[in-house]
Amino acid sequence: MTILYNLFFLLFSLLVTCILLFLLRVVLIKTGLIYIVKKKWRSIEDCFHVYQFFKVPEFNEGMQRNQLYHKVLVYLNSLTFIEDSDFTNLFTGKKPNEIVLHLDPNQIIEDDFLGAKISWINEDKTLVLKIRKADKRRVLRPYLQHIHSVSDEFDDKKRGLKLYVNVVDHQGDRKERWRSVPFTHPSSFETIAMESDLKNKVKSDLYSFAKAKQYYHRLGRVWKRSYLLYGPSGTGKSSFIAAMANFLSYDVYDLDLSKVSDDSDLKFLLLQTTTKSLVVIEDLDRYLSEKSTAVSLPGILSFMDGILSSSCGEERIMVFTMNRKDHVDPAILRPGRIDVHIHFPLCNFTAFKTLANSYLGLKDHKLFPQVEEIFQKGASLSPAEIGELMIANRNSPSRALKTVINALQTDGDGRGALNLGRGSCENGSRKPVEEIGEPSGVFCKEGANAVKELKKLYGFLRVKSCRKSQSFDLNSRQNEG
Repeated sequence: MTILYNLFFLLFSLLVTCILLFLLRVVLIKTGLIYIVKKKWRSIEDCFHVYQFFKVPEFNEGMQRNQLYHKVLVYLNSLTFIEDSDFTNLFTGKKPNEIVLHLDPNQIIEDDFLGAKISWINEDKTLVLKIRKADKRRVLRPYLQHIHSVSDEFDDKKRGLKLYVNVVDHQGDRKERWRSVPFTHPSSFETIAMESDLKNKVKSDLYSFAKAKQYYHRLGRVWKRSYLLYGPSGTGKSSFIAAMANFLSYDVYDLDLSKVSDDSDLKFLLLQTTTKSLVVIEDLDRYLSEKSTAVSLPGILSFMDGILSSSCGEERIMVFTMNRKDHVDPAILRPGRIDVHIHFPLCNFTAFKTLANSYLGLKDHKLFPQVEEIFQKGASLSPAEIGELMIANRNSPSRALKTVINALQTDGDGRGALNLGRGSCENGSRKPVEEIGEPSGVFCKEGANAVKELKKLYGFLRVKSCRKSQSFDLNSRQNEG
């Protein structure tokens, strides 16, 4: 009897203990006490270990962006551990209904690697790695390599292009001189009107550059390339830059020289650019002629191919635009500073047919011969002007063509004379470039009034086409294969 009683008491005690443990677990989880217990246990455990700390600052001593900082940040934001943090930031993602998590200042993230406990502390502009000294030799180097590979893979999948613009340095500390927004320009080489042979040459040149790292290093040259896009306003130079960026998946740094204080400031802005980027200066001839920037000509020359450009210009493409290049100092245009020259003339009949096909879906029309005759007489407009007339009348292709004809006869008379006389089709490579955009919803009037309204709305300049020059000059000293 006593044995049965003792057995029953033992079973009852075990049952009560299990119930109490279950209730305690429920209380700890529901009230958050379990996190407090974990923190206390972690602090007690830390007393028995020696830790080392490694700082990863956002900028190095030369005020260049620390690429490791970006890689660590991408890696940490991809961890599931961030969801278990006490707090974090929530942002909407690029996809519909997507929610993404980002680190908060002073936030601590726990990570496990090869059995070692690793902590990251997000301090002001610095990420601090905390690791046990006993684990450092075994896991530190493999862990950093793991961060590199994971962040690169994550970047390839999630990377969105960015457009950077420089801002005036009010504080004088030269930090954060670039502000960025997502780069979502839809232009591509498939959506621009361009002579196919020239388009293929440009794409081939860009592709060869992107794969030529070892070739450049074997020659002892910095891995960079520079383009000059020149021609009247409205001929598609900016859209062409966007197509280059989308083709290479490069970020764009749009450098406004009017916001640069001196030559030293220009060099510093170059220091803060990153690899895989297009560094763009638009309307360079205007800055030089009007002297509307504090940067000197020697400063611009040094920016293009100086020691600093050679030291931190790896995997970058510099793009300069001009309306005309015949009044620019020849020192700017020499090989080494400008590798590729591309001319963007006013529209001719070949480009007009490309625009008509893209904007109106017309491969042929009974009015085409009349349009061709007008072009042959020397009339021309910019591709942007013709494109906007087509957009405004896109619901009636015949009306759109008549509007273009009237505009060419009244407002475009003589504007294309130099192009025709000097061989705009002379070698088959001098074709205009124009981005095929979405309808803007702006409606225009017929004839001369149409173009005048467009000029008021879009600020187009009436510029006569430049003297004869080559559309595509590969002036580099080597052919990249």
